[in-house]
Amino acid sequence: MSFWLTTKRVARYGLIGFIRNGFVSLAAVMIMTITLFVVALLLIAGSALQSTLALLTDKVDVNVYFQTEASEEQIQNVQRSLEALPEVAAVTYTSREQALEEFRERHKNEQLMTQALDQLGENPLGASLAVQAKDTSHYETIAKFIETQQALPDGSAISKVNFYQNKTAIDRLTNIINASRTAGFATAIFLFCASLLITFNTIRLAIYTARDEIGVMNLVGAGRWYVRGPFMIAGVLYGIVASLIVLFVLYPVAAWIGPASERFFGSFNVFNYYTSQFPLIFFVIVGLGVGLGALSSFLAVRRYLRM
Repeated sequence: MSFWLTTKRVARYGLIGFIRNGFVSLAAVMIMTITLFVVALLLIAGSALQSTLALLTDKVDVNVYFQTEASEEQIQNVQRSLEALPEVAAVTYTSREQALEEFRERHKNEQLMTQALDQLGENPLGASLAVQAKDTSHYETIAKFIETQQALPDGSAISKVNFYQNKTAIDRLTNIINASRTAGFATAIFLFCASLLITFNTIRLAIYTARDEIGVMNLVGAGRWYVRGPFMIAGVLYGIVASLIVLFVLYPVAAWIGPASERFFGSFNVFNYYTSQFPLIFFVIVGLGVGLGALSSFLAVRRYLRM
């Protein structure tokens, strides 16, 4: 008997077993569907959180304020030294004139503030540098570097650094990022183990149900693949059917919560993410479903079909 013919028969018997064990198959598919649906939600929620955290991270920076008498050369030297740091993503320079213009714009409806500036007759604001780090955990390193720069001739022109005023917010944001990564990783491991165990027990029950047929196959000298193959196929079918159900259900759910998610997260729309990243979601969900089904089936037949 050719390998191709044997494979076709094994696949057919696996499909027959999947249909025949209707209640058992339905239970396995439903449990795996729930697991894969939660995984899909975690994938989308993780992307939404990362998008939101990226927006918040862009708004967090360390501002270096200079004395009003600081020269352009001193400011540029400090700027170049900061840009040379590997932790720094960008350094934005704000001149004295620009700072005054922005200050007037922010307080244009406050007449007393405008009159006070006019009475001064000169610009009381100094230039500043806004430093953005590649990661929120790098801000403390950058602040310490600025402190060392203040001991140098060019650094003496620095008036103050607002890092320690923003330190609480920066630390809180860093903790949120780290906690979200840890929680996502732990949840993924938990779901993987739960799905593996559930499908394992389902295949074990299917083997027990077909124990008489397996005994007959052994008596007539059926090969290992001929006996074990149908259960492996059934496990893969659990994953395929469950993943297709998840992908089908996700579309209307994403379309329904899309506008609300954009209002809540700012710029992240669940439906737009689902449609634009569908190939990624498809391969993750289907791949995980097939992988879990195949692995669970392999472990079950190896444990309960000793031949």
